[in-house]
Amino acid sequence: MQQHQELSFNQRDSFLWAYHFSAGIGKPIDPKALKNKDGAPGFFWIHLQSDSSDAEQTMEELGLSKSVADSLLALETRPKTLPLEGGLVVYLRGINTNPEADPEDMVSLRLWLTDSGIVSTRRRDRKLYSVQDVKNDIDQGTKVASIGDLLLEIIERVVDRISEMVDILDEELVDFETSEAMDVKARQRLSVVRRQAASIRRYLAPQRDALDALYRSNKYLSQDQAFTLREQIDRTIRYVEDLDLARERAIVLQDEVRNRIADRQGMVMYVLSLVTAIFLPLSFLTGVFGMNVGGLPGIDNPEAFNLLTLAMLGGAVLLGGFMLWKRWF
Repeated sequence: MQQHQELSFNQRDSFLWAYHFSAGIGKPIDPKALKNKDGAPGFFWIHLQSDSSDAEQTMEELGLSKSVADSLLALETRPKTLPLEGGLVVYLRGINTNPEADPEDMVSLRLWLTDSGIVSTRRRDRKLYSVQDVKNDIDQGTKVASIGDLLLEIIERVVDRISEMVDILDEELVDFETSEAMDVKARQRLSVVRRQAASIRRYLAPQRDALDALYRSNKYLSQDQAFTLREQIDRTIRYVEDLDLARERAIVLQDEVRNRIADRQGMVMYVLSLVTAIFLPLSFLTGVFGMNVGGLPGIDNPEAFNLLTLAMLGGAVLLGGFMLWKRWF
């Protein structure tokens, strides 16, 4: 019976992976070892899928209290750090690099930090590749000596992905600023860049505060690790400022595009007005002489049409010359 329970635990949808770290080396472990994790040397990293039907049962068997489980199972989260039952709950957001996903639809990562290790959760259809990068590094032999090192590795990967996205937005804005012409697709893309910058900043600003709260908590971090975390906080602050600037640059570019379109439309209307000014008197003359009434001059003169045509051409030339003299063209 015990073997059946351990096997079912291993095969649950909610369980993604677990590592035990000792002497800096992380090794995948069988789920049965997790039930005896308290008091074991080293520390653990357990990664779970929070929206699986058996997630709550898995957390209960791991010894997590209901309040901690509820925090890790929360549907909607904003970045923050809060103490809970002697540990820390940390909510972070990372760039969504899943296929056919919007990068600004940032993925939530929930972390539960204790003296025995870290429990992290994510949703089924919202994989966070920053966490996957950390796992790949561990599989390739990267040493993780403490809980603080593992935490900083996760945070650094999350910030690195944000950095890549901010650089992409900046490059796109530079292309827009150096472009001589804006087509319809370019204007639509500019609106997308502005929306992405605003959406990412929405989560990045509270994430800066969450990391700062983690720094001030002074838990699970040595002095050197706290200094490294301070660097990540400074990077996050810089990216918040870059996103604010990107949003302002996008607004300025949109205003410039509107001004270009308005200038182009104004020029077209101006040329049409000049053409109308020239042909309006000609239309008046043709209308008058086209009336089918008696008494019109030149009806019996075979040269009347030629004379009228020459007079109209002369009038058009005079009007054109007058406009050139006034520098209306």
